[in-house]
Amino acid sequence: MEPVRIDLDAYLTRIGWTGDRPPAPTVETLRAVHLAHLTSIPFENLEPLLGSAPSLALPDLEAKLVRGRRGGYCFEHNGLLAAALTALGFGVTGLAARVRVGAAPGTVRPRTHTLTLVEVPGEERRYAADVGFGSIGSLLEAVPLVAGTEFHDGTRRHRYVREPHPGGPEDLWVLQAFLDGSWEDQYAFTLEPHDASDYRVANWYVATNPRSPFHNALYAQRTALDRHLHLSGRTLVETGSDGTRKERQLADNGEVLRVLAADFGIELPPGTVLPD
Repeated sequence: MEPVRIDLDAYLTRIGWTGDRPPAPTVETLRAVHLAHLTSIPFENLEPLLGSAPSLALPDLEAKLVRGRRGGYCFEHNGLLAAALTALGFGVTGLAARVRVGAAPGTVRPRTHTLTLVEVPGEERRYAADVGFGSIGSLLEAVPLVAGTEFHDGTRRHRYVREPHPGGPEDLWVLQAFLDGSWEDQYAFTLEPHDASDYRVANWYVATNPRSPFHNALYAQRTALDRHLHLSGRTLVETGSDGTRKERQLADNGEVLRVLAADFGIELPPGTVLPD
């Protein structure tokens, strides 16, 4: 059976690509595609909130994120990006991370976040790509997987540090973002490859577990070079690239739906009712 292949032209149109088609598999292409994807397709968890786990099958990802005015969360975003990068000629390996944002010191969360390790033809260094973190501390562009070096990706600052991994064969990689004047952990991971079946299990857990935050509250995010929009429940926060912050409360679910469509580019089917 022939493997399912992404409609690369439709994907490039969705992310607003204006360069060569197809672009050559270079570092410049990787960084540009990463940034275009992140600033074109929003982050959202509407399926889990409304009671179902999103499909990770490539045709369904294309129908939702490429052809529909919708977004998704990490399993969807990074699955779609991996398919596009593969079609462009990059080597990709799926990884899984433990999110540290908001966790108390010493807390060990399950591996419920995805990212992609990318090999660029002719390059010795490997790159980390992640368009599905949906956070003010997320990568804007793919960056080399090198420890102890500060990277300026777009308007953001990141670095990787290494930590001992108790019981593990190698140290952990920890992504840190420079926020509010200090370096803050975002997530930690190893280079152990993860398969699509691993992601299906984690996706089901995150989407359906009664204690999962994505199952119980609305989260939507939209990233631009000059600002980041974050909707949590009915709280809308706009953070500028200079760190300025504006916050307001939306009146009701009707206004939430209008803001999702107008400000996030997320249009739900007519008649969609959000939980109170």
